[in-house]
Order: sequence, then structure tokens, then C-alpha cells
Amino acid sequence: MTTGLHHVQLVIPEGTEDDAREFYSGVLGLQEVDKPTHLQPRGGCWFRSATLEVHLGVDPDFRPATKAHPAFLVDSLDHVGERLEEAGYEVDHDTQISGFDRFYSRDPFGNRLEFLEQVTGPESQ
Repeated sequence: MTTGLHHVQLVIPEGTEDDAREFYSGVLGLQEVDKPTHLQPRGGCWFRSATLEVHLGVDPDFRPATKAHPAFLVDSLDHVGERLEEAGYEVDHDTQISGFDRFYSRDPFGNRLEFLEQVTGPESQ
């Protein structure tokens, strides 16, 4: 019955949309898309890749998601890691899970993010 995942939502502090744009669009390369007009007064911003949307909503009682996290599939884990590190973000490599190399990082607000690249061959077992 469920056919896929449309978007994930993370929260950000009030007034930090420009920092979000710099990270999600500038560092991660996601395209910003306009929020529907009736939702714009709430603040926040939305981003899209070819297969997923990331919605960033403003929470006046903001606390970062330090355990729960979205996991982004990428086509070059090394490239994403280099971009994050060049922008001053830590990359925390974790043990491989079957079929994927992965690491964690955090957005400018402390939200945990996982990045995965599918691998093939004997090392993917």
C-alpha cells in the first residue's frame, strides 16, 4: 500500500533559513523549491533532489534531532564527505551495513544526517 517516501521534515530555529539554504543547497546541492503560499508565513524552506524532498520547518522550541535522522542515498560518498569537510562539518564514518558504505554528519543546527552509497562486490556482504 505504501509506494515510497515523498519527504522528510527536520526542524530549524527561527530566523535560520539562510543558514539552511547555504547548507542544504550550497553544500549538499539540493534545489530549493517554493513552499506553497499558504505555508510561507510559518517560515522554513524546502529542498528537492531527483527522488526526495527535505522540508525544514521552524520550531520556536527547537531541539536538534540527535538520534532520529534521514538517510540520504548518494552516488559518491567520498565526494559528499569532501564537500562537508571543506565546509567545516565533521564526517563520522560508521561500520558498513550490508551493501552500503556510510557516514554521519550534522547540519548547521545539530540535526543528525546519514549518507549512504550502495556498493557491490565481495566488500558489500
